[in-house]
Amino acid sequence: MKLTFWGATRQVTGSMFLLETDDHYRILIDCGADMDKKTGSNGLAEESPSGATGFFPFEPSMINVVLLTHAHIDHSGNIPNLYREGYEGQILCTEPTYSLTNLLLQDAASLNHRRLNELGKSKKQKVRKKLVALQKDLFLEKQVRESMDNVVPIQFNRKFRLADDIDVTFIPAGHLLGAAHIVIGVYENGQRKTICFSGDIGRQHYPLLTDPEPVPQVDYLICESTYGNRLHLDSQTPEAMLADVIKRTCIDIPGRLIIPSFSVGRTQALLYTLNRLYTEQGFSAIKVFSDSPLALESTKVYQKNLRLLNREAKEYYEENESLFDFANFEYLESSKASREVSNYREPCIIISSSGMVQGGRVEQHVAANISNPYCTILIIGYCAEGTLGWRLLNGQPTISIKDKEEPVLAKVERTDVFSGHGDRDDLVRFVKHQSSEKLKKVFLVHGEYTSMVAFQQTLQEEGFAQVVIPEKGQQFDL
Repeated sequence: MKLTFWGATRQVTGSMFLLETDDHYRILIDCGADMDKKTGSNGLAEESPSGATGFFPFEPSMINVVLLTHAHIDHSGNIPNLYREGYEGQILCTEPTYSLTNLLLQDAASLNHRRLNELGKSKKQKVRKKLVALQKDLFLEKQVRESMDNVVPIQFNRKFRLADDIDVTFIPAGHLLGAAHIVIGVYENGQRKTICFSGDIGRQHYPLLTDPEPVPQVDYLICESTYGNRLHLDSQTPEAMLADVIKRTCIDIPGRLIIPSFSVGRTQALLYTLNRLYTEQGFSAIKVFSDSPLALESTKVYQKNLRLLNREAKEYYEENESLFDFANFEYLESSKASREVSNYREPCIIISSSGMVQGGRVEQHVAANISNPYCTILIIGYCAEGTLGWRLLNGQPTISIKDKEEPVLAKVERTDVFSGHGDRDDLVRFVKHQSSEKLKKVFLVHGEYTSMVAFQQTLQEEGFAQVVIPEKGQQFDL
């Protein structure tokens, strides 16, 4: 059995791993967009990676099945391109992962369509050449539909047979609704080999989601390492953190709070936490706007899958009949409604995508309030270098936004209390469910290289001797 690492190697994004058995059955685990490349507005690569067939460094038609850990674009974002290049098989994932992936890919396809239309209006030769190149790499809604038609939903903790000698089990990973650790069992040469792909590992006691479940003993473990070198900084509960910033921003002064947030997962955790603040702690019902059509559709998926949420959320729903709807809450569905919020003069909270303040409707809210000293911009997630969110966090006195240089008079704060990733202690806890004597090798992926090196050292100190940091394209015999 051979394992080749084609993504998320010594970087965070682009998860993609190819497992090939001795009888040439090929399994692709995740097919994510590499967002560390030069990217377009939807985070998808503008330039094809070098490889044997153009977009992929392997022949897509030779893949037998795709297994998807969860919906986020850095794990799912190249699935439509895989079909465009010749893949004809199925995608296996949990039911919520299917629903959320469909939403995210349709949203990306819509952005791709808009971008291609804008480039098509240009008469410049350089732009026309760029358009031709992008048309080969940017998928549209048709490719998303073709991909999603091939999804087979899989239940958690139920062994599914892929072939005579191969089975797979999806184990709850926390992190996002439907997210899974994927455990593959293969019989070769009279013995059974097991390999686990962690996906993204959630954290303990996260709003709405169940805690990540431990994985049975395996022979090989592919483990994410996003927080491999650090702990979460904010030790408050989500309720306590939000209560503090709302009081300072919207109650003590008549200001507004802008929270850039990813539409899938993060926004649902925010709305649920706000609901609890208002119903359980007697907070005055300050107006809350959720400005993301994608967030609205994602919230419907969460509501549909109440059975998969944690016990606390289920009990809250039974008592209150709603997780995400509360007094003075409003979804802004149209662009016109989004723009008109600038004219709202009372204290309010605006939750809008994207979380990195790069693209999306949140840019217009930040642009309208960046010079407002009564505004607080609360960054609750990771911001890649060069994004507007990253520039705000670095304390620049002025910011270029919407082609205008604006003084930064608004307060900029950050918290990691809503991070969906487990920190170093969570990652160590996950790995230590495995016996250091029985686990043959740990491969570290999905993290900055410095994080991987630090986590490698931590695991070695814990008694795990065989900890490897693979390079892109590196192949291992298992």
